[in-house]
Amino acid sequence: MSEFIAEFIGTMLLILLGNGVVANVVLNNTKGNNSGWIVITMGWGLAVFTAVAVAGPISGAHINPAVTVGLAVAGMFAWSKVGLFIVAQMAGAAFGAFLVWLMYRDHFNSTEDGGAKLACFSTGPAIRNFGSNAVSEIIGTFVLMFVIFYLAGPSFEAAGVEGAKIGLGTLGALPVALLVVAIGLSLGGTTGYAINPARDLGPRIMHAILPMNNKGGSDWGYSLVPVIAPIVGAAVAAFLFMSL
Repeated sequence: MSEFIAEFIGTMLLILLGNGVVANVVLNNTKGNNSGWIVITMGWGLAVFTAVAVAGPISGAHINPAVTVGLAVAGMFAWSKVGLFIVAQMAGAAFGAFLVWLMYRDHFNSTEDGGAKLACFSTGPAIRNFGSNAVSEIIGTFVLMFVIFYLAGPSFEAAGVEGAKIGLGTLGALPVALLVVAIGLSLGGTTGYAINPARDLGPRIMHAILPMNNKGGSDWGYSLVPVIAPIVGAAVAAFLFMSL
């Protein structure tokens, strides 16, 4: 398996299971309907666990453009590979969203609430204030990236060794999954904690393309917040880590 394929499959699994749990909770007539925020945050954490377990040994399991950029800013990942990884992550996220739509197609069509449908693809703010929303995403992604640096610790000494894979997979799947659960439970209530540009943009594009009854808009006016703010948060975490 190449690094590109590993990032594609890892991000696909992340979105299939992560957006899948949202669909299970918010769409009509599912077995998990209205089971709540705790189910969603646990589902996303386990989605991260699954994705990292598969992609970690091959690519390091970045599965997130913000993580890729953060590692590059810190000098732990080659800038020449950043574009390739981001393309793989975006494509994997889009395909994962397609599989969620395919899995829950009848439930999408039986749900009248367009906002609920969109929530199964991309994030949205509880209170729409782009400045505050961006701060929320910056803080959430800062915590993700900053803790990743310290969880990984001495393993980054291998960064100069040929074949070393640096990313979420360096940590092992469980610690980073627990970290994502912690962020979701504590910091996710304002914007739905995208903390990952691919997680939001790829599925949002699929929402715009895929056919659904009473679909509603894809909220492109908000779409830059979960794309730009996580990259800013990861870069800030990298700069602080290097300065400390």
